[in-house]
Amino acid sequence: MLTSETPISTEQIRSLFSDDERPDVRDVERALLELERDCDHRGIELKKVANCYRYQSRKEYSHWLQKLFEIRPRRYSRALMETLSIIVYQQPVTRGEIENIRGVSVSTEIMRTLISNEWVQQTGYKQVPGRPALFRTTRKFLEDFNLKSLDDLPVIDLPDKLDWVRQR
Repeated sequence: MLTSETPISTEQIRSLFSDDERPDVRDVERALLELERDCDHRGIELKKVANCYRYQSRKEYSHWLQKLFEIRPRRYSRALMETLSIIVYQQPVTRGEIENIRGVSVSTEIMRTLISNEWVQQTGYKQVPGRPALFRTTRKFLEDFNLKSLDDLPVIDLPDKLDWVRQR
């Protein structure tokens, strides 16, 4: 039985086999596609997220699972979600740039939450005076938001004052 708390890559699947039995990457991908099709009419699906694969319940059954397990999704503030959105669409971005776009300062608690959720990480420093830290999203962000890549993000039609989103 294959189980994992996080999605697994084709290389991780291949590593389960001994050297003399290790399948080719294309064979693993074909097998994964077959498993994905096998789930077409089931309550679970094999989903590709962040270039890895995981079994998950289908979205249309989530309300039943929430009742069964009394799962309460965490609620995040509007300020946190705005900050995350700016990072997602502008990355890499500095805290000062986030504050300039939002028009208000970003609390340390918001940044701490985004980093502790492993949705955002510091990836270096901008080569300007003061060398502010740069932030970008992580693979965990893609996994938690069920995205294959950032290309899966919606294109948003916004007023002209929010041109920063279109610059992505």
